[in-house]
Amino acid sequence: MLLVVDNGSIYTNQLTDFLKEKKIIFEKFTPESFNLNSLKNYESIILSGRRKNNKKINEVNSKIINFSINHNKKLLGICYGAEILALTLGGTIRKSSSIQKGNEIIEILQNNLTPKKLINVFESHAFEISKLPNMLVVTGKSKNCKYEIIQHKEKPIFGTQFHPEMSTDGNNLIENFCSL
Repeated sequence: MLLVVDNGSIYTNQLTDFLKEKKIIFEKFTPESFNLNSLKNYESIILSGRRKNNKKINEVNSKIINFSINHNKKLLGICYGAEILALTLGGTIRKSSSIQKGNEIIEILQNNLTPKKLINVFESHAFEISKLPNMLVVTGKSKNCKYEIIQHKEKPIFGTQFHPEMSTDGNNLIENFCSL
């Protein structure tokens, strides 16, 4: 079963609607309502984006990331989810030079969640990853962001700076993640 951690993104409903359409079985919880002891019940986890910074939400998401790494659970961090993934593992983030909102073409550097060389996605963020920790690699970039898709070197753990739930190519990426 898939766990969707709803960190308050305005796009979480598009994510859950897509999962329902594809008949992917999932449960959705907010970080405040989720019991970390039940993480063992899930095969994979998606961390949604967020609207505002919250220390408690950051702590819960970091614990989920560490659990995923330590127990080989598949994880996909979307926007904030990718940023907290990088932060948890020792990377850094920064405020973007301008708010990124709208369609963006991503160049795929290595086949991970999509066999395509270019994908069209939707951006909506004011922060971005500025330094990757050693155990993460970049697998997709755009003209505005060099860390659009990141992946753990050894684990089935991924992050997207963009919102895959908002485009056809992104939905394909989510579906490929769910079928790993």
